[in-house]
Amino acid sequence: MPYRSIPRMVIKRLPLYLRILDNLIKRDVEIVSSRSLSEITGFSAEQIRKDFAYFGAFGTRGSGYNTEYLRERILTIIGLNRQTSVIIVGMGHLGTAISRYNIAKNPYINIVGLFDRDPQVIGQKIFDLEVKDAKQLKDFITEAKIKVAIVTVPAECAQEVVDELAEGGVTAILNMAPVRLQVPKGVHIHYADLTIEIHSLIYYSSETERDIEELEAL
Repeated sequence: MPYRSIPRMVIKRLPLYLRILDNLIKRDVEIVSSRSLSEITGFSAEQIRKDFAYFGAFGTRGSGYNTEYLRERILTIIGLNRQTSVIIVGMGHLGTAISRYNIAKNPYINIVGLFDRDPQVIGQKIFDLEVKDAKQLKDFITEAKIKVAIVTVPAECAQEVVDELAEGGVTAILNMAPVRLQVPKGVHIHYADLTIEIHSLIYYSSETERDIEELEAL
């Protein structure tokens, strides 16, 4: 089956499996079963086996998976077997935090460009990487052949930025702005809205209070 036809949720689970395998390898665990992965992830063992089956046979039934081999296969499937160059547009608090973490902690991607429009931010450095003027964005992504970008600009600026990224040749975008955007065919965009995640989380924090109120109303 072509990778393009793999369900999106399967693709989104692969990085989680990769993180688990990284940790298992650090602990010198050589073999892991789908049952063990199920206990760690919360997904069923059947679901995990089905996810892997989209990409071929990774292990022997009853014997589990070799952690090193499985990790290498997942790296290749995602495209992390080679370091990917990524840019970040919008160097406010969120963009700065994301860039600091990924420059220091993420071995699979290479942050190569930071961009902003604010004259007070342009020229600042995060580690050894200098924030560039957003006016240089299109030329930079074209010359460096950038395919992946993270957008952390205000909502009202996001569509303009994404349009410029797409025109320059970026084909994969993570949008952190709280707005839905239009992208041309062939450009994939993922959304991460932290405010929505926090608000939906509060529902669960209020669940006990609602239960008590319902009992008192009986």
